[in-house]
Amino acid sequence: MAQYDDNNSGVLFKNDKGTNPARPDYTGEVDVEGKKYRLAAWIKESQKTGNKFLSLKLTEPQEQQAVTEDAKPEADEEISF
Repeated sequence: MAQYDDNNSGVLFKNDKGTNPARPDYTGEVDVEGKKYRLAAWIKESQKTGNKFLSLKLTEPQEQQAVTEDAKPEADEEISF
């Protein structure tokens, strides 16, 4: 079976907005020329015609920061609020 070529394609999934109406309605990722990006989409309505459309935002993915032992607070350190 041939391997799927996902170059220059992407996917969107329905997003759980929770209690934040500003969150995107759909999120996913897209591959552009071999580089992965985060894709977000909001369902909007045209003020002029009333037609619904998707507003898209493409961003570079945020890298997960690894927590190192040096970055962790010591158990006996006081944390100010």
